[in-house]
Amino acid sequence: MPLSLIGLGTAVPQRRISQREALALAPQMINASARQQRLLQRIYQRSGVSHRHCIPLPDSNNPSTAERMRRYQPAALELALEASRLALKDAGMEASAITHLITISCTGFGAPGFDLALIDHLPLAMGVARTHVGFMGCHGAFNGLRVAQAFVEADPTACVLLCAVELCSLHLQEGWNPDHIVANALFADGAGAVVAAAASSSRVKSTNKTGLQLVASASTVLPGTKELMSWIIEDHGFSMVLSSKVPSLIASQLRPWLVHWLAGLGMTLSGIETWAIHPGGPRILRAVIESAGLQPVQIDLSTEVLNKFGNMSSATILFILERLRTSASHGPCLALGFGPGLTVEAALLMVQEPI
Repeated sequence: MPLSLIGLGTAVPQRRISQREALALAPQMINASARQQRLLQRIYQRSGVSHRHCIPLPDSNNPSTAERMRRYQPAALELALEASRLALKDAGMEASAITHLITISCTGFGAPGFDLALIDHLPLAMGVARTHVGFMGCHGAFNGLRVAQAFVEADPTACVLLCAVELCSLHLQEGWNPDHIVANALFADGAGAVVAAAASSSRVKSTNKTGLQLVASASTVLPGTKELMSWIIEDHGFSMVLSSKVPSLIASQLRPWLVHWLAGLGMTLSGIETWAIHPGGPRILRAVIESAGLQPVQIDLSTEVLNKFGNMSSATILFILERLRTSASHGPCLALGFGPGLTVEAALLMVQEPI
């Protein structure tokens, strides 16, 4: 049963910094030699990011994970509330209509978490069914949408609010580990929310906006890659492992899997009108272009979001889908995300013109 995305909302912290400002704030810049500064400048310039948003960081140098988590809770709620309210407004729906709540995050933990806080502050019904998708990485929203689709298949009257919040700036890392430097140059903070219901539901009304329906989804783990990308909780925040081999593996292994999966749906790569690629970084985007045989213009929305907001982990794809609805795109859209494993998540959406 198709899942209709009837409301979308996104939110970012008020603090917006340029990539030049982000470089100046990088822990590695402290006491860096002139040669090291030039190296950092090249990495930040080639990140594909011009600006990003971030919450105020802890005052202490290299704060503990406990300090970072204390900052996570109130900031995550603030962004989650803003994105969720915008999604509900976009859907023209009262919070009381929500029957299922799905929350997503891989950058913080706490119980009670921001899911319970959303119930109190939106407010949602106390009996709303809650599900949390935690620590799945950049593709977490794909997993959340799959859960939402399962809910409406089980109950066609269900109405789902999905909210992904990531505060990646809390996990800036010191030292000269190349993985940490690249992560510092790419990641940012943001939240995205979706109100969704079964396509056949009476809740799905005609609007003057482009509609999106989730038709199918799929997942695979590329063999022999589990050491190449990981997200690890350490004493001073969460630590990223991101091998330089990841883009070449995506370039060589993505296409055969996509072709096989789409064939099972009676489709081909050439039949995909629009692409929504999670922008893990410019090298990831180039790898998808190479593997799928695309033109750079076909992933303009992904490039734009990376440029304006950085990589906001799981929330990023929702920023892309929000822009997709207001673009001139039509027909089938293939969304892709990548995460620890190395895992590939795919979602086939139909872009529908307003009725």
